[in-house]
Amino acid sequence: MEILVRELARAEAPALERHFLLLQPEDRRLRFGVPLADAAVREYVARIDFERDALFGVADDELQLLGAGHLARADAHAELGVSVLPGHRGRGIGGALLARAHMHARNWGMRSLFMHCLTENGAMMRLARKQQMELVVEAGEADAWLKLAPGDAASYFGEVFAQRVALFDYALKRGRALLAPGK
Repeated sequence: MEILVRELARAEAPALERHFLLLQPEDRRLRFGVPLADAAVREYVARIDFERDALFGVADDELQLLGAGHLARADAHAELGVSVLPGHRGRGIGGALLARAHMHARNWGMRSLFMHCLTENGAMMRLARKQQMELVVEAGEADAWLKLAPGDAASYFGEVFAQRVALFDYALKRGRALLAPGK
């Protein structure tokens, strides 16, 4: 089954916050590189620039974000942070988020995609290796780089198509949730 990744809008910041708050303390440390208390998670989400950056999510049938990706734009590269809730890992959600971010960064005109993580973050290290990213490991931290081809008609159309399909799926899930008894 294909994993549909949807670009998130600013109005979905509360869902993104809930996603991060559901991460256990160790998972937060691995995602952000340092342990974050609930207040720090809320501040992080409040500071996200939804106009400059891109946020992606994978939602279940109840519209809970199972996985989230934050693609931050820099001058010549984009940096990606990924998180997937426990119990939903190992199903390809992280890879789907990375693939969607890869396409988006190409279409932004970025020359490379960058991920930073602690070397003990086995999931991110496997994800980087699977994408054949160049890994630079030093002092317990790892940087993974992927050179990006320039955007082209296929990447632009692919991104528009992926977003439309994901929006349609989200609308169906939302409709089902609203019609469910007790809602």
